[in-house]
Amino acid sequence: MEQLLELYQQMGISPAVYAYGEETLNRIRERFAAIDRIAEYNQAKVLAAMQKNRVGAACFAATTGYGYDDMGRDTLERVYADVFHTEAALVRPQITCGTHALTVALSANLLPGDELLSPVGMPYDTLQEVIGIRESPCSLAEYGVTYRQVDLLADGSFDYDGIRAAIHEKTKLITIQRSKGYATRPTFSVEQIGELIAFCKRIKPDVLVMVDNCYGEFVETIEPSDVGADMTVGSLIKNPGGGLAPIGGYICGTQKCVDRCAYRLSAPGLGQEVGANLGLMPSLYQGFFLSPTVVAGAEKGAIFAANLYEPLGFRCVPNASEPRYDIIQAVELGSEAGMIAFCKGIQAAAPVDSYADPIPGDMPGYDAQVIMAAGAFVQGSTMELSADGPIREPYAVYFQGGLTWAHAKLGILMSLQKMADAGLVKL
Repeated sequence: MEQLLELYQQMGISPAVYAYGEETLNRIRERFAAIDRIAEYNQAKVLAAMQKNRVGAACFAATTGYGYDDMGRDTLERVYADVFHTEAALVRPQITCGTHALTVALSANLLPGDELLSPVGMPYDTLQEVIGIRESPCSLAEYGVTYRQVDLLADGSFDYDGIRAAIHEKTKLITIQRSKGYATRPTFSVEQIGELIAFCKRIKPDVLVMVDNCYGEFVETIEPSDVGADMTVGSLIKNPGGGLAPIGGYICGTQKCVDRCAYRLSAPGLGQEVGANLGLMPSLYQGFFLSPTVVAGAEKGAIFAANLYEPLGFRCVPNASEPRYDIIQAVELGSEAGMIAFCKGIQAAAPVDSYADPIPGDMPGYDAQVIMAAGAFVQGSTMELSADGPIREPYAVYFQGGLTWAHAKLGILMSLQKMADAGLVKL
């Protein structure tokens, strides 16, 4: 379309970059159709849960103070429980982020003397201080919770022999991180997670399993809670918030686990009875309703990025053709300069702060400087178009989000343009 090309040129994208993008798109349109079919199923699943629980205009009323008898809050939690097929759910704006949600779930269900096991290697950077792998006040380690991990095998698969040896009488809770985090290992499918859960529970039937579901919601037609997870945990400014939720997190799981999480989030004896919604219900409901479609657009953007960069010689995780189980695309750019150029392109394509110039800097919870590009309506929302990564080998940037496929496409093309302008790629 000549008009679109002309507009893209005005925004700084050259005809060569645009043409390369169109060639790439022609190779992957069938994959996009498959994504749309999954989105349609998940959309119907969310809609059915909202209808079953009689979501009405009264659910959008604001509450303050204690938030007693908050119909909108309580109904939303039943909607989440139905979508995730769990006994209960805790969905609260008082949960500030994904790390907070995971911290609540862990600290509520681990007691002094218990052991936490990660059978998928080192957890995400910010969770390392929560656990006490890196020393921090108020870590689980300070409260007498021990930790051990079993690293993945060289091919990224589970070390079942190592996991069997690691589970013992003190193993109380197993944490499984679904997405890759700041690592270039595979993201796990729900089926793989289910196999791992079944293996662990055969060894120790009473062990609890928590799955960090961040970036994975609605990418498949099933969730970890469908395959045996006692708790499935995530952030509302990622997939399930649909780009509209301004804050919040969720924990879906067994009634016993969720009850304990509610007591930890508020106070023993209070649990889910308190917690005002502060007028956020319309955003939380509508964001959840839109999430399957928004996730589909972000997933298309990730696939487009892999197919754009891999033929140019950059290692991509997942690669250009393999199945995808989250919305994150890692691209190993080989240098700090490459990471900076890529992120400059993502920032330049943003609707907010497009004029900003991303540079590496120190970030709480990380042991290396991090560069982040995010011109978002909600600060830190990785459901919106963003890219980030720690400045360390293998200099991988983690691209994710995009509230619409069209915006994700533009952002990726702009990242490639900045790489070309810096002399880091040649088309």
